[in-house]
Amino acid sequence: MTEESKTKTAEAALSQLLQLMATLRDPDKGCPWDREQTFATIAPYTLEEAYEVADAIAREDFTELKGELGDLLFQVVFYCQMASEQGRFGFADVAQAMSDKLLRRHPHVFADGQYVSHAELHRQWEQRKAEERASKQTGSGTEPSLLDDVPLALPALARSQKIQKRAASAGFDWPDADAVVSKLHEELDELAAARAAGDADAMEDEFGDLLFTCVNLSRHLQLNSEAALRRATDKFSRRFRLVEQLARQQGEAVADLGPDRLEQLWQQAKLQVDLQGSPQTKLSTKP
Repeated sequence: MTEESKTKTAEAALSQLLQLMATLRDPDKGCPWDREQTFATIAPYTLEEAYEVADAIAREDFTELKGELGDLLFQVVFYCQMASEQGRFGFADVAQAMSDKLLRRHPHVFADGQYVSHAELHRQWEQRKAEERASKQTGSGTEPSLLDDVPLALPALARSQKIQKRAASAGFDWPDADAVVSKLHEELDELAAARAAGDADAMEDEFGDLLFTCVNLSRHLQLNSEAALRRATDKFSRRFRLVEQLARQQGEAVADLGPDRLEQLWQQAKLQVDLQGSPQTKLSTKP
């Protein structure tokens, strides 16, 4: 299939999807559920669909990924239909705005812009984004900030890392990872003091500072804090499922085991997981 025919096929499929969405929202013959939705009611579904896309990618299930991307695209189409009904914008406006942004941010590809290194390319990219943020704030009459447009709805770790990265771009940062490790010990001491005082509010505050510093350390180590925690959680889940399985094989229930027996099974599970990698497939075939 030529690129031209692929484009025509994509245009036809998208045109059909847009028409279907318009029909679903039709006041007379549309779907009652679709007609009653608003931007606010659809937003939670959008987050859910985005996570399902990420999950399919993590599992490398590309058959499912195709479907999940379709679900996510449907969210975009849904928003555009509602906005069109209110005379705000349509799908074409969204697509054009995205094209304009890509052209503006990639002069080294689409224009005569030059760069000498990936670091310089990244610097130019961040500079253009900063200019765009400043332009938006100028239009709204408010003072611009480097932290503008960091979504409140981001997961806490991801939002923390993004905010720290923005601040670091202005030079507001620890000099190196060792300095962050020292701060980590300081935050642990402050949390211990709050615990000793029995102050629940102070404990929450200090624990938040501890997490924030952990995110800072991940950034200095060039790690993604969200991905690192997800990896640790998945690892724990694999090990705990194996603990449950080992207990069942010996006629035991995890909830009935004492600390010593649980530790014994946990160490056994850790060893098996480390030897096997991810045992999920094998576990699923056993009773």
